Amino acid sequence: MTVQEALLAPDSRPQVLAECEELVDREVGALSGVTGAAIRLAYKTVRTFDAGHIPAMIESILPSVADELAPYWVSFAAGATEGAGDFGGYLAAREDEVAEALLSITDSRQRASSRATIVKAYNTVRGSAVKHVKAALPALGTLVQKHMNLPTKVVRRYAYFPLVIGFRMVGMGKVATL
Repeated sequence: MTVQEALLAPDSRPQVLAECEELVDREVGALSGVTGAAIRLAYKTVRTFDAGHIPAMIESILPSVADELAPYWVSFAAGATEGAGDFGGYLAAREDEVAEALLSITDSRQRASSRATIVKAYNTVRGSAVKHVKAALPALGTLVQKHMNLPTKVVRRYAYFPLVIGFRMVGMGKVATL
């Protein structure tokens, strides 16, 4: 199965979209400092005035995200044994390259936009977006791995991975279910 098949299949796509929206909500909510406060305010404003905007944006870029992640998955899966790898950790270990690959999606959309206000706003936040995308890679990798039906066992960074029941806390190569 390919990343595109796993994430975009009609039977799994609604669940993937919901999980992506939850991921964005968690990542925005976790931002701190002055910049984090500004982003949280902007995000809340968008949610208030157009509740469907964030889900629509996620749905519109999901195929491109799947395309950008596909070569990383192929490389990861080629080296992973059953239950012996974590795609989130794999992506995080290549964070500069993966973040730029994912941001190339929004860069392309910005270049195609005729809305000057949107272009200006995007250009303002683009530089800091890299660090936020990098921070989300472990969770994004876990989401993809879940839908690729390959269990997560080992990671290189601390993270909490939501499970059907409880949470899985992973750190320094050890796994514990809470």
